[in-house]
Formats: sequence, C-alpha cells, structure tokens
Amino acid sequence: MKVTDVEAIPVAMEVLPESDPNGLAPYVTNHGQVETMERMLIRLETDSGVTGWGEMRSSLALETTASVIENDVAPELVGRSVAEAEAFADEFFYEYLDVGPFVGGVEMAMHDALGKIRGVPVHELLGGKTRDSVEFAYCVGILDEEDSREHARRALDGGYSVLKTKAGRDWTEDVRRILAMDDEADGELSFRLDPNQGWTPDQAVRVGAALGDNGVYCQYLEQPVRIDSVGTYESLRNRLRTPIAVNEDTYFDRNLFQHGAAGAIDCAVIDVVPAGGFRAAKRLAGVADDAGISLAHHNAFDLGVKTAAVLHLTASTPAINLPPDTIYYAWADDVIAEPFEVDDAEIEVPDGPGLGVDVDEGKLEQYRID
Repeated sequence: MKVTDVEAIPVAMEVLPESDPNGLAPYVTNHGQVETMERMLIRLETDSGVTGWGEMRSSLALETTASVIENDVAPELVGRSVAEAEAFADEFFYEYLDVGPFVGGVEMAMHDALGKIRGVPVHELLGGKTRDSVEFAYCVGILDEEDSREHARRALDGGYSVLKTKAGRDWTEDVRRILAMDDEADGELSFRLDPNQGWTPDQAVRVGAALGDNGVYCQYLEQPVRIDSVGTYESLRNRLRTPIAVNEDTYFDRNLFQHGAAGAIDCAVIDVVPAGGFRAAKRLAGVADDAGISLAHHNAFDLGVKTAAVLHLTASTPAINLPPDTIYYAWADDVIAEPFEVDDAEIEVPDGPGLGVDVDEGKLEQYRID
C-alpha cells in the first residue's frame, strides 16, 4: 500500500454559457468572471497497482501549484503507506507558507487509493454515511434583475430550495436582485449572498436591514467583510436579524474557533481542500458543532473527483447540516467516466470503492493543458 508516485495534471473545462438551459457563464463575481475553469487533478500511484485521485483549484499559477505538489508535498509521501493520512498531513509546517490546500488535494487521493485497496467507499473510512443522497444549493453569479429572475425559476424547476448568488460593488443592486428573485420564487427559495469580503461593515448592515425591511431574511450573508475581524462579525450578528456566516476565515487555523467562542457567527462554509483534507475538515466540523454553528460546504467549480469527495464528507458528517453549494449542472463535460446526475437538487452518494468514481483517461488527455 505504499505510494510510488504523485503527479499533478492541470485541466481546463468550459462552463456552459447563459444561453444554455443549464448555463451560468460568464459567472461574475466582484473580482472577476468565470467562463473556463482550470482545475488540478492529482494522480497517486501505489505499489499495489491502485491509482488514487484528488482534485483542487489552482489559485496560483498552474506551474507553481504543480511544482508544490510534485517537489514539496510528494517527496514527503512517496514510500509511505496510503493509510498514513493523519501522520502525513500533520507533518507539514512551513513558517511563512500555508501548504494546507496542496496537502488536502493529495490526502484526497490517499483516501481514494486506500478505499480501493480495502474495497470500501471513502465514507466508510470517515465513519459511515448518514444519508444516501445530498441536497445541494443552486449557485449563480452577478446578473441583472431579469436574468436573476430566470435563474430563480430554474432553481425552483430543478427542485432546489436554496439559491446562492455573488454580490458586487454596489450593494443596492444586490438588494434589488435578491428582492426580484424572491418575488419570482414567491418566497419559496432561501438565499445566500456572498460578496467575498467585499463590503464594509456599514454596507453589510445596510444590506441585511434593507432585505429584512422587505421581509427577506437570507439563509446567511457569507463572509460579508474581511477575514480576521471577529469583533466586526460579533457586532454584525448583534445588529442584524439575518444570519452571518464565514467562509475564507475557516481556512486559517483557529479562526473558526475564535468566531464560535465570541458568538460572532451563525453559520460557516468549509471546504475539504483548503481545510487540509478530510480529517482536517472533520475537525472543523467538530468545532462548529460544539459552538452550535450550522455548516455548509463550499464549491470552487468542482469537477467530478472533488464533487465525489464533497459527497463522502457531507454524508458522513452530520454537522454539515446545510446544503453544499454546487455548479455541477453547468459543466460542459467532466473528466470522470460516469458524470453525476443532479436529480431534484440531490446527488447520490457513491458506494463504490474509494471515491467511487473513475477518471476517463481519454477525457483527461482531451482537457489537459500542460
């Protein structure tokens, strides 16, 4: 069960255009837009002849991401058992660099390989699933009011109960979009609004108050102001009736604990990769559960390998009690042999060995961007 090689494989996949019934592109945020997303797949080989797969988003240059995985992370793993996930992840400490996301992607591949070798799904390695399928939240970027209404209709028709949208530079436009979608859905959708740290505290207060004055209370406002601002979040939570959540804060050691200890948030959004892997994400879930904080799982335009990981983690972690985000329905294709089906906003949890998905080598080469 020893690791013999680790390879980073960059791919690029198009997001379906808005003109498509399932399309989202261009997916606009307050710091850019997405039409094609680059993802990094991680292939882990073992002396058992079993291959494990991981997947992560490359926030740095692809060459940099691949170099960290292959030249820094992999040498610490090659020659070790794939069962040593905890010890492997715990050994990484660079005084001025966080390698958690890279370790998280590789640790995913370790679990995939270990599950295949033992003939069990990853969710059994994580404690066993508590549900057979996972409900997801519909995600959409910044659009005008009419197009936003169209997506509210799509979400309802698709069986979704929650819609997440990004927030832009003008908070008044964000309020108008939410109110338009709420009107289109006749109050049948819950909303998540995510400015990615883009608001000042006073703007966050105005958004929450303006929506509340019109009878709309979002499921949560996600990371409305910058990270490392426990006092600001505590103030927001005390001033608003709309729940407050953090996302980017959860990727830094002890931030979630500090928010919980201060009673500063209602919800949090975690991600298995930047958290540092399955076990690190489980620890975050334990912190949230102890603090009475509801949890959702983040989406970074995840392809099939990462989506499978989210399914296994969510199904085996009762503390993740809110629907994870997804844009899976909007991919033009996938690199796995049998792409997931989103049925009535739900995806079935794989029960095959490992992550329960097989990477299609032909598609891997088709979308590879070396």
